[in-house]
Amino acid sequence: MNKTTSLIALAAVAALVAVGGGAWWLGMQQGMGHTTPATAQPVESATASDDPSLWTIRQGEEATRRHIRESLKAGDVDPATGRRILNYHDPMVPCKNFETPAKSPFMDMMLVPRYAGGDAADASSVTVSPRIQQNLGLRTAPVVEGSLVSEVTAVGNVVWNEREQVVLSSRAMGFVEKLHVKAALDRVAAGAPLAELYVPDWVAAQEEYLALARLSGDGTDTLKDAARQRMRQAGMAPAHIERVVTSGAVQPRFTLTAPIAGIVSELMVREGATVMPGMTLMRLQGTRTVWAEGAVPESQAALLQPGARVRTTSPGAPGQTFEGQVQALLPEVDALTRTIRARVELANPQGRLVPGMLVSMRLDRPKAAATLLVPSDAVIHTGRRSVVMVAEEGGRFRPVEVTAGLEVGGQTEINAGLAVGQRVVLSGQFLIDSEASLRGLEARLNAEPAPTPQRYTTDAVIDALSGDTVTLTHPPIEALKWPQMQMDFKLPPRAQQPRDLEAGDRLQIEFEMQAGDVPRITSLQRVAPGIGK
Repeated sequence: MNKTTSLIALAAVAALVAVGGGAWWLGMQQGMGHTTPATAQPVESATASDDPSLWTIRQGEEATRRHIRESLKAGDVDPATGRRILNYHDPMVPCKNFETPAKSPFMDMMLVPRYAGGDAADASSVTVSPRIQQNLGLRTAPVVEGSLVSEVTAVGNVVWNEREQVVLSSRAMGFVEKLHVKAALDRVAAGAPLAELYVPDWVAAQEEYLALARLSGDGTDTLKDAARQRMRQAGMAPAHIERVVTSGAVQPRFTLTAPIAGIVSELMVREGATVMPGMTLMRLQGTRTVWAEGAVPESQAALLQPGARVRTTSPGAPGQTFEGQVQALLPEVDALTRTIRARVELANPQGRLVPGMLVSMRLDRPKAAATLLVPSDAVIHTGRRSVVMVAEEGGRFRPVEVTAGLEVGGQTEINAGLAVGQRVVLSGQFLIDSEASLRGLEARLNAEPAPTPQRYTTDAVIDALSGDTVTLTHPPIEALKWPQMQMDFKLPPRAQQPRDLEAGDRLQIEFEMQAGDVPRITSLQRVAPGIGK
């Protein structure tokens, strides 16, 4: 019995071993079957016809190793892809670019090349797939040609038109016997009597003329003209002199009448008062027209011109519109509100508009010439410039700097930077800009012009030459806080180099720093032995 049990147990163990071994062998075969195609095909041949921007990290590393073997760098054309190499980057630190292929200084891996002209990569644009565009809610609009019909609105106050003000003053010493107006702001009609004055100085001049008028004979006409002239010099008006001539009697009293229709804005005398020559008696203000002075933002004041038509309404005259025109833009800017006063002359036939009344003004802007127009939402003002994101074919988006003009009704004039028919992004610009930042693209929505690299000058001695690289020993460079040392520099183009450079030559060089590469010599010249020691 024990022997039979032992045989059964041994058979079971053998069966388990056979099943497990078969399963292991089948799994290995399947695994080899899956992996063999990937390993059997070289990376270079697999990627040669693909879009490099869609490569995996492993494929990019293999391409970088190949570039090192073939001495390729940024700016060269990769013969395997037929595309120009833009730069190299670490996928984990995409915003840092390098000019030469090498191992990443950040990770234990090779840098990955970035090419120009790929379906999903470009030096100055970002590609967003249709699905991502839909998720982000990207909207675009065309650039159209047209002109903005605009008007400037302003709020102002009514003031008297000072050009319709008349000052009445005394022409001689006299006395106010009667006033026909009793208080300021009384309305008067043109030609209405205002005051009666007794002027004793006029009596003598009138009696002299009347005495000569009764004489006859040769030379009396000359004497009469002289007497008439003395009455004018005494301050008598021509109409008053004519009454003396026609009546033949002394006219010591003078009635002052209103030369225009309006109101008495100031009354300086009362009945019984004595007036002297040149003394102001009262001021009359015409009400036929008034001024409305509106505060216009200084950014819009340049759009207005004297003579522009104005339509004005006022709560004090509901349902009535007053027509007028811009008379002048007063040469003064309010330092607090940054506004300029626009003086508008308004017709006031019924006298409804009075000083202090609030008015709302709509000032027509002269029709502008046709220009390019885009929705205002598409223009991003970064502080130093204005930028729009242009949508191109294949889902590409490119930031373009523009010169923006007037903005009216949600439309903005574009004076430079765009062309008719281009499409601009209305929403999602900053999301696209973030993608550009992560990919380290040259063109950025908020990018500022790259500063000019600073250049440095030093003496040096050639230690070795290798292709376009030279090894130099230079003295301390104070501007860079460098001690005396030996280091590599990139040579300028051969046409800018002295002939037959060799080790031991003394040079004077000018160079600039390069991100991710050795300093680049911009100019150099050979120095004669003994100079500079």
